[in-house]
Amino acid sequence: MSAKLPVVAVVGRPNVGKSTFFNRVVGRRLAIVDDTPGVTRDRNFARADWAGRSFFIVDTGGVIEGSDEPLDQAVRSQALQAIEEADVILFLVDGRAGVHPLDQRLLEILRKAEKPVLLVVNKQDNLPRDTAHHDFWELGMGEPIPVSAISGKGSGDLLDAVVANLPQVEEEERDPAEVRVAVIGKPNVGKSSFVNRLFGEERVVVSDKAGTTRDPVDTPLQYHGRTLTFVDTAGLRR
Repeated sequence: MSAKLPVVAVVGRPNVGKSTFFNRVVGRRLAIVDDTPGVTRDRNFARADWAGRSFFIVDTGGVIEGSDEPLDQAVRSQALQAIEEADVILFLVDGRAGVHPLDQRLLEILRKAEKPVLLVVNKQDNLPRDTAHHDFWELGMGEPIPVSAISGKGSGDLLDAVVANLPQVEEEERDPAEVRVAVIGKPNVGKSSFVNRLFGEERVVVSDKAGTTRDPVDTPLQYHGRTLTFVDTAGLRR
């Protein structure tokens, strides 16, 4: 996979539909989706294509500003890293719930990023009849873009806007000799710590709590001219 492809980060508070939207864009169920907040914790990368442009889209865990919980802080750190690496940021909010205090706190972080930020109002399942997205004008982030990650409504217009904001880069061909390496084992044996050690940075969330990793996370590494893609996985139970 090309390291030169632009990066699009999907960020927001918990349970606004980031992983559902991520799956919609990549066209398959890569990220675990559940009604329970906090399912996604690590950055989840996938290659996507739209209107002749290729890019990496990055799913992130829900950001909870002000939490003292170690796991919440680790998830926040992963999301902030995604923001730092991104060329375009999609700020997902919940159109059913309206403007939430956590949206406003995360907005303060995004303003400092000095990167293109698209305000995406999810869960607008009855477009064009839904008008709740207009309430988000008060955030001062420009025009809210309504979508339904479940049905795909509005996603084409959003991806057009994403492509319009992508930097022009020279794409490289995928490495035909890519080797995929799955890291498996029972819960809490150190799989994520092992992957982080290989990369020399916190690519996946590590916690003493068993079951921290839930999504399989693909992370490419260049080693002696070869592309090794390590897949960190959730712990296996009988």
